[in-house]
Amino acid sequence: MPDKSSVTQEIAADTVIGAAVILVTIGVLHILQGIAAVANDDVFVVVAEYTYEFDLTVWGWIHIVLGVVIALVGVALFSGGIWARTLAVVIAAASIVVNFLWLPHYPAWAILIIALDTAVIWAVMTWIPSPGSD
Repeated sequence: MPDKSSVTQEIAADTVIGAAVILVTIGVLHILQGIAAVANDDVFVVVAEYTYEFDLTVWGWIHIVLGVVIALVGVALFSGGIWARTLAVVIAAASIVVNFLWLPHYPAWAILIIALDTAVIWAVMTWIPSPGSD
């Protein structure tokens, strides 16, 4: 019977692959969300007097650039290297901050992306790769 630690690590290792897929998906969704914002789509709420107020076009470009970086980090995470895991945590944290600031424009979507980013951070931080996998 396998011990609890090895089962947990097996789940965490599998979850890192899932995290890579989620990061790529989040990146693509950021890009699409950014394109919609740049196009001044009526999907987004234009909030008057918000503390972190930017023009919708600026938010769009922030999402496009962040989306490209997130997708690239997601692809790199498939390698499982320490540098990719580190970048994945940093970029997921940045995505959480950006989506928190984006909350008034599209709250349900921002909360969903924050939850997915949190899952990515959990997966990457709980996985302890076996020796020689770096």
